[in-house]
Amino acid sequence: MATAEILFFVLAGLTILSGLLTVTTKNPVHSILYLIITFFSISGHYILLNAQFLAVVNIIVYAGAIMVLFLFVVMLMNLNKEDKNFSKPFIILAGTIISVLFFALTVGIFLQSDVNKNNQALLSKGDIGLTESLGSVLYSDYVIPFELASILFMGAMIGAVLLSKKTDDLHVKD
Repeated sequence: MATAEILFFVLAGLTILSGLLTVTTKNPVHSILYLIITFFSISGHYILLNAQFLAVVNIIVYAGAIMVLFLFVVMLMNLNKEDKNFSKPFIILAGTIISVLFFALTVGIFLQSDVNKNNQALLSKGDIGLTESLGSVLYSDYVIPFELASILFMGAMIGAVLLSKKTDDLHVKD
């Protein structure tokens, strides 16, 4: 067995274990910490697929920003009071149905995919996930959509700043 295969199975086992612990843990803070481990192990899979840019973005965006947001929300909520909106059998039934549907979807995707064809495509283009090739394509073939997206994001940031200001500051004096 090659080193990459051993590393894949270790990361896959860690991803599955931490994912299961995320769902089954009673303490929400521990659940968030297990989810962070899941995101790091998924980033390891991205590195094995030679997609370093996706690995770094996954760590920065999900394991960094989103998890900090989740942690603040969990700590600000009053989790000690019981919520009686849904009964336990309903939650178990809904979770089982959703899990079976996702499992069926995953099996369907695996049955329809051609692994040998995908592996040959990855091996023929060894630099498919590297930032250098991504940057050259982004700034040559997709420069207009990239610039339009940056203008859109700039407008969204300006709108967020204006919406967060007090209304007294925005009134025009007569």
